[in-house]
Amino acid sequence: MSTATIDDHDHGHSHHHGDAGPVNEPSWTDSKRYIWLLGLVIPVTPFLAWGLVEATGLGVFWWLGPLLVYVLMPVLDSIIGTDAENPPDRILAWLEQDRYYRWCTYAYIPLQYASLVGACALWASGDLSLVESLGLACTVGVVSGFAINAAHELGHKRDKSEKWLAKIALAQTFYGHFFVEHNRGHHVRVATPEDPASSRLGESFYAFWPRTVKGSFTSAVELEWSRLRRLKRNPWSLKNDLLNAWLMSVVLFGVLIAAFGLEVVPWLAFQAVFGFTLLEIVNYLEHYGLTRQKKDDGRYERCRPEHSWNSNNVASNVFLYHLQRHSDHHANPTRRYQALRHFEEAPQLPSGYGGMIVVAAIPPLWRRMMDHRVLAHYGGDVTRANVLPRKRAKLLKKFGPGTKAAEEGARVYARRAEADRLAQEQIAAEEAARVKTFEEAAYRCPVCSYTYDDAAGDPHNGVEPGTPWSAVPNEWNCPECGVRDKVDFVPVEATSSSPVSAD
Repeated sequence: MSTATIDDHDHGHSHHHGDAGPVNEPSWTDSKRYIWLLGLVIPVTPFLAWGLVEATGLGVFWWLGPLLVYVLMPVLDSIIGTDAENPPDRILAWLEQDRYYRWCTYAYIPLQYASLVGACALWASGDLSLVESLGLACTVGVVSGFAINAAHELGHKRDKSEKWLAKIALAQTFYGHFFVEHNRGHHVRVATPEDPASSRLGESFYAFWPRTVKGSFTSAVELEWSRLRRLKRNPWSLKNDLLNAWLMSVVLFGVLIAAFGLEVVPWLAFQAVFGFTLLEIVNYLEHYGLTRQKKDDGRYERCRPEHSWNSNNVASNVFLYHLQRHSDHHANPTRRYQALRHFEEAPQLPSGYGGMIVVAAIPPLWRRMMDHRVLAHYGGDVTRANVLPRKRAKLLKKFGPGTKAAEEGARVYARRAEADRLAQEQIAAEEAARVKTFEEAAYRCPVCSYTYDDAAGDPHNGVEPGTPWSAVPNEWNCPECGVRDKVDFVPVEATSSSPVSAD
């Protein structure tokens, strides 16, 4: 869905790092640029729900949040489909510094809290029935759950103000410890048995939930207390990233209770649990059954694209700020969402996160859909997967060597490996052709049709005669119109009649 209007030489093989310089803004267009604003629909769903109830008189619209996540998102993923296109490598630096994309996430937070205050006012009014109040709490829980995703995007950044915004976004769910554990725990231990946020083959979401909630909390405490001990600082101070994050939640909930009364307490608690449960079911999807193998020295191999489940479904990616391009996020945690890339070698979920969280809530359906994919990913060798220990004997019996499932997994893996080999051969052939074209073609300005000629060069601008196109500096621009840089020139078939500058 992104279009390059430059001669970027990437031809879609965009996870390879190039060393070309950045391009100017007009040279590339992100066709999803304004679609990212749809992510701000989520925090206003309580207001939309209220408006629809007022307009129709139908109380079912208080459940708009769950309807959006569990029904509309999967439908949109199915209808719109996928988008695996990546921005050209040379555009990434420019794309990341474009502050427009940051404001798409910053704006989530005031809308998030406006909807929370509005919901508290509705709960305190006494005008809602128990079922309507529950529906509104679920809708607010969707907002707080997606707020954790916004906090996830902001909390990885180096800017201190963005880190504080992440903590503010987390305050609604009382999940401030996510800021510590995710960055310093999960990203270190991802796809290993030691990681509480990596689900295991044979583990249902309902078994994963208590393990990850408790494990993430205790991990965050251990990590932060260890950090402060190393710095010889008092852990019982506001320098503690857990305490200052939790204090935000205490103040927030205290102010809301003081303003609206004790009747909002159960709904505040419910929306918080709903919100962080939405986070954890997404965590459940992202690394299910995947594991990094141990090396001879006892350390785990480096995290690679094959250690995360990915999806390119457009709707879920827009609402979740490209969270589904999870492999690139683990490879480049500080990279901003608009620049995250698809990796061909990363395992793919059968649907977007919207549909998969519904499947994850139904364990038999989840196992039927995902277990054989994990097995195929490891070539039919279930011993290479991250297996739930108490089910290891049962899973080895079902998927172990010599079983029908293992043989089918090996066949699927072999077909995929052959397809990957052919794809790599095609990429290599295209790259060779590109290099040949790069070396032999003439290059023409798309504005004025000036064509660079190796023999003539451009002495007036410091390019000596005989300089091949590959050696022309990246900062060189068209000597006739002066509008376009080298990177904007397009290859054309070289002919003896190619026009050259009169200079």
